[in-house]
Amino acid sequence: MAFDKEKILSMCNAFSKNTLMETLEIEFIDAGDDFLVAKMPVNPRIHQPMGLLHGGASVALAESVGSAASMLFVNPEESEIRGIEISANHLRSKKEGIVFGTAKIIHKGRSLHLWEIKITDEEGKLISLCKLTNMVLQIKNK
Repeated sequence: MAFDKEKILSMCNAFSKNTLMETLEIEFIDAGDDFLVAKMPVNPRIHQPMGLLHGGASVALAESVGSAASMLFVNPEESEIRGIEISANHLRSKKEGIVFGTAKIIHKGRSLHLWEIKITDEEGKLISLCKLTNMVLQIKNK
């Protein structure tokens, strides 16, 4: 089956309806065989009290794009994805604009996926570096 970027992006954005991703205005914008990219606006809605991008919003972006990326490697009728560990190093602050989360696969096992997620600004400067471990769960018959 050929890789269909538009179908994947449409599916990821549809999954975001009525979720935290929609609340944070996260939009999936690019995909490849081993990566997925989403963007999120930086505005007062996601600031911490000092007027900067909240680290928790960055982590939410990272987990959202990394978990969605894991879905690209499983059959959603047979498996579900659960994030089981995430770490983040916040390296640069941001007051306004857009940040991009790019998830790249580090390890793709049958039961665990390990992702590196780089959160960058419009100029490609690194804002946060995150690592996400996802567990692949088999859906039990109902």
